[in-house]
Amino acid sequence: MTQAVRTIQDGYLGLKLLLEVNGDRILVPSAIGAALVIGAHFATV
Repeated sequence: MTQAVRTIQDGYLGLKLLLEVNGDRILVPSAIGAALVIGAHFATV
C-alpha cells in the first residue's frame, strides 16, 4: 500500500511539474489518467 501511495504522489508531482512547464490542456487529462492507471497497477501488485 505504501508503494501505491508513493507512486500516486510521484504521479501528482510529475503532473504538477508538467502543468508548470507547458500547461498543455490535452496532456493534462492523459497525464492524470496515466498516473491513476500506474497507481492502480502498483496497488494490485
